[in-house]
Amino acid sequence: MTDRFTVLLADDHTIVTDGLTKILCEAGFEVVGAVRDGRALIDAATRLRPDIIITDLSMPGLTGLDVLARLKTERLESKVIVLTMHHDADLATAAIHGGASGFLLKESAGDELLVAVRHALDGKVYITPTIMKDVMERMSGASKGKERQLTPRQRDILRLIVKGQRMKEIATNLGLSTRTVEGHKYEMMESLGVTSTAELVRYALDRHLQVD
Repeated sequence: MTDRFTVLLADDHTIVTDGLTKILCEAGFEVVGAVRDGRALIDAATRLRPDIIITDLSMPGLTGLDVLARLKTERLESKVIVLTMHHDADLATAAIHGGASGFLLKESAGDELLVAVRHALDGKVYITPTIMKDVMERMSGASKGKERQLTPRQRDILRLIVKGQRMKEIATNLGLSTRTVEGHKYEMMESLGVTSTAELVRYALDRHLQVD
């Protein structure tokens, strides 16, 4: 038996997980697994219950934001650190609101990763310094524009989108046609000024839309 903290890695590039494994093992952590897509991450996290999950945002199957929403629904206690190439304060804000304990860039040094891991284990949140100010402004509402109101039906659909459901599943759950659900989705996108499903999810997480 080991009393070392356990870490689960998720990235679709093996060279990245190999490098992370080396850094973490040398620092005394136990890497219990490495997966390549979001759905495998959910399965592995549920089975292994690691202390820390380090995940990319852009993965096949489910994105990092999708994974955060699923982990929250499953009530897993693992601390999640997002490690990404995207230097994006909006994504960082969405990740933190979604339950992440850290957000740092793949260009960061190994020492910064270890700092983020230790912050998470201490119950703190770590945000890479280069975007810290912008994230704090967004989280305090300083950068939030005029709020747009969604209809109750649109909120229902958005809540299910955040949960990772596809248009056909949402239609079945709400007793609507797939075309109607798609129509509501595109009306929301136009109203909110977003251009992708990922941005819709970011909007919901950024504003604490209830998804449980």
